[in-house]
Amino acid sequence: MEAHKKQTKVITGNGAAAYAAMLCRPDVVSLYPITPQSEVIEQLENFHANGVLDAEMVTVEGENSAQNVVCGASMAGGRAFTATSSYGLVFMYDAMFQTAGYRAPVVMVNVNREPPGIHAVCSGQQDMISVRDTGWIQVIAENCQEILDLVVMAFRLAEDHDIQLPVIVNYDGYYLSFLAEKVEIPGIDEVDKYLAVLKSQPERMKLTPGKSLGCGSHGLGMGFVELRHKHMAALERAKTKWDEIDAEFGQAFGRSYGGQIEEYRNDDADIVLFTSGSAVGTARAVVDAKRKEGIKVGLVKLRMFRPFPVERLVKALRGKKAIGVLDRSLGFGWGCGPLFMETKALAAEIGIVPMLNFIDGLANMDITIPHIERMIDDIHHASLGHPYKEVAWVTMGE
Repeated sequence: MEAHKKQTKVITGNGAAAYAAMLCRPDVVSLYPITPQSEVIEQLENFHANGVLDAEMVTVEGENSAQNVVCGASMAGGRAFTATSSYGLVFMYDAMFQTAGYRAPVVMVNVNREPPGIHAVCSGQQDMISVRDTGWIQVIAENCQEILDLVVMAFRLAEDHDIQLPVIVNYDGYYLSFLAEKVEIPGIDEVDKYLAVLKSQPERMKLTPGKSLGCGSHGLGMGFVELRHKHMAALERAKTKWDEIDAEFGQAFGRSYGGQIEEYRNDDADIVLFTSGSAVGTARAVVDAKRKEGIKVGLVKLRMFRPFPVERLVKALRGKKAIGVLDRSLGFGWGCGPLFMETKALAAEIGIVPMLNFIDGLANMDITIPHIERMIDDIHHASLGHPYKEVAWVTMGE
């Protein structure tokens, strides 16, 4: 059918996620609607109704059930997909630990939106931060094309025999979920070929009639420690594996993103801005403008948030005269943003230089060109030895 053919369309970020999921041929899809993710469900249901998506569509009463369904489907050997946002991610919290602990290679889309506390039906990455220690791999998309590509790569990573862990693909709600732009959609045969390597790997652990398999049993003593140790080791392996998968994707589809991180004009940079998500495109434009002013600034984009790309970041940031980190979420209890907190933990390996944190884009607040111009100016001034404020709430004018 037409939806299975290679094509270029103007679609939303949610549409890109749905197309990608369909092209990966999931066996089970279980979803519950929540703004701004609901369009993903609508599109997948439309694919199913039109015979384009051959999957078991499981309607549930809430996100916690959706996560349990895909976990069970994955443990039975199926390819499973779900999607959520904000409150829905919070409602899944206990089941997410279960999915990760089972080493079930589920792929989930999370459309970033501010979570409970202060009710905010608007963008923000706090939901992503709230589940960073559940044991899932997490990646972050910048635009609609990358959303589609990351979902395909996520299945390749999650189901790899050396990894076997669930993956979340995050993208900024409202900024990307409803943004319509040109997206190159591969044919399903191309995606089949890209994922075919998974069929040649040893069969993964799954429930098989007539064979015993313990899932969810109580882990005691060294048995528990061993499983946790193996889980941590798999997360570490996922870093270089992700770089390899990204390179393979580039060979197959002509697009690649640098793996765990992406660097822009960073080789000869004196200072650098480090950030993620939909703000990166704006930041690139400002970096270009500041270069014309004579400021040698570079940009580092975070694509893999969990596991944190320590080795790649140290290499990218070492030797810079000052570093700025743009956060769209908060590290409660630290008085700064979580990306800043984790980057600052690398200071001994990067080098002791001024490091500035900019908190911006919470709720419905835009990260604008003037905001990023101010950030780069502040980083530049700090690199020259001028006094600087370590943490600035940009939207509030601090």
